[in-house]
Amino acid sequence: MALRGCEMFVRRGLQSAGRVFLLESASPRLQSVFQPGTRRRGGFLVTPASYVSSSAFLDRLKKGNVVSADQKTSPQPILPDEAEQFSLLMRTPDQPENPRCLRVAVIGAPNAGKSTLTNQLLGRKLFAVSKKVHTTRSRALGVLTEDDTQIILLDTPGLTTPSKVKRHHLEKSLLVDPLESLHEADLVVVLVDVSDKWTRTRLDFEVLKCLALNPQIPAVLVLNKVDLLKNKPLLLDITAGLTEGVVNGQRLKVRSVVKPSQRELEEKRLQQKAAAEAQTAEEECSDLETQPHRGLSREQLRNLKNRKGWPHFKDVFMLCAADEEDVDTLKTYLMTCAKPGPWHYHSDVLTDQSPQDVCVNAIREKLLEYLPLEVPYNISQHIELWRETEDGKLDISVKLHVKKNSHMSMVIGPGGEMMAKIVQEAGQDLTSAFMQEVRLKISATLKK
Repeated sequence: MALRGCEMFVRRGLQSAGRVFLLESASPRLQSVFQPGTRRRGGFLVTPASYVSSSAFLDRLKKGNVVSADQKTSPQPILPDEAEQFSLLMRTPDQPENPRCLRVAVIGAPNAGKSTLTNQLLGRKLFAVSKKVHTTRSRALGVLTEDDTQIILLDTPGLTTPSKVKRHHLEKSLLVDPLESLHEADLVVVLVDVSDKWTRTRLDFEVLKCLALNPQIPAVLVLNKVDLLKNKPLLLDITAGLTEGVVNGQRLKVRSVVKPSQRELEEKRLQQKAAAEAQTAEEECSDLETQPHRGLSREQLRNLKNRKGWPHFKDVFMLCAADEEDVDTLKTYLMTCAKPGPWHYHSDVLTDQSPQDVCVNAIREKLLEYLPLEVPYNISQHIELWRETEDGKLDISVKLHVKKNSHMSMVIGPGGEMMAKIVQEAGQDLTSAFMQEVRLKISATLKK
């Protein structure tokens, strides 16, 4: 969405989901760049995804210095042998003549769609995805290599608070990994779920803390799940709020011709009330006590708690992470942001996960998807067999350790249907990841 230097507004009746709106009054320079790939709809220039484009990005687009579809290399499998995968990670990168590289940390609140976006950018399903929170339990790395450019994507757990980690017995990696990923990043992608009316009007407090701790790292805002938002004009209001009306150092000129209804005003009031009640006094006290050790004073933290947005975003995207066309535009943008420098990994590397990690995550995804409430969070896994056969197949046997008898019946399902469904779908995902037939067997036993 070209927000720089032009007045934005939204008319009633615009139904396009996950699309960017460029005003007809946008500068001729912008129109000349996007004219070949745009479609006019009711006075708007519409492109597959939305962004606030920097001058460097526009210049590179005009020069045609982007990766085309026919330049993409064929997909590589994840090596099923742990030793071979480790050896590949340690292999000296095969540097091109003029290498470019970019390390991108993807952060956001739980269930914002970080892993879905990362998978789509990579063009492969490497990370677990589900509708439940905390699907990703530790940082995972994905590598996208095309032509002379390597993008390293750091998929992080959803940001949470120390008090919630303690209360729900979560792994400490949910606190540590996102912060460590930011320290390694050249660019931060902040993902916000705009379909959640309770959280879309302000950035998560933990996200704000991460940004405040790393103000020197460029950040872009990505509004996700716009296809689920029925009232598209709200996107401009959401953008203005989350950016505090400033993008790339420029004040946004945003006005909506749609007046807020009484119902919308009441919803906004309820959102503010729910946000205020969401965090207990105990959480505030405990978190304020722990955070000064990370580099923020109590006064800085109190100031952050009163903020809704971050005025230092370089660009803004609006997309649906599950839509390939939308994500391709973000991918092209990341390619243009890559700076001259050596690659960190060999071009055959897809992820730093071990093959066993990929297997465990694939199974956990299905457990989270199909089992209710707290059941999947109380199941642990143990790989009993991992063997490649002479005919090129991969045999995997996994045992699930279930906490309660009542949980066991849910895992098995009537006539074993649930277990069979999990085995079938997880096996298909693993076959795709390893690009060879996987014969998966799963059994379950009660924890002792």
